Amino acid sequence: MSKNSLKNPVYRVVDANINRAKEGLRVCEDISRFILENRRLTEDFRQVRHKLDSISKIFSEKAFLLRERESALDIGRNIAFGELKRGGIADIFFANLQRAKESARVLEEFAKLRHKQAALKIKKIRYSLYRIEKESGKAISKRLKK
Repeated sequence: MSKNSLKNPVYRVVDANINRAKEGLRVCEDISRFILENRRLTEDFRQVRHKLDSISKIFSEKAFLLRERESALDIGRNIAFGELKRGGIADIFFANLQRAKESARVLEEFAKLRHKQAALKIKKIRYSLYRIEKESGKAISKRLKK
């Protein structure tokens, strides 16, 4: 029996995906702010990140999620398929936006187990990300592909 088998795997999934989504959103927010210099996209990413943070508190206190974290023993931490392939800022931006959308979907699915209202809120976040993605594509085309 591994040390991880004593942990709650659902909360490990939740913790990993909260972190992954917020990290991806922060990268997109910083690109929107410092490179695209787009106030609206910057604010959109910031609002989504803060909404996700407040919804994540529904799952559990952060201290509890941290107790469940075992990143040193995570079997996926050394898998780097595609992570080093970036052709430019647009690639970085869209890879991180995709990471945030995928993590939102995972959180939505796991929230359905115990927190149905949180699942609905996360679904709204996911659809907000689809809208932001469309607007971002226009902004990136205008700014980075000159």
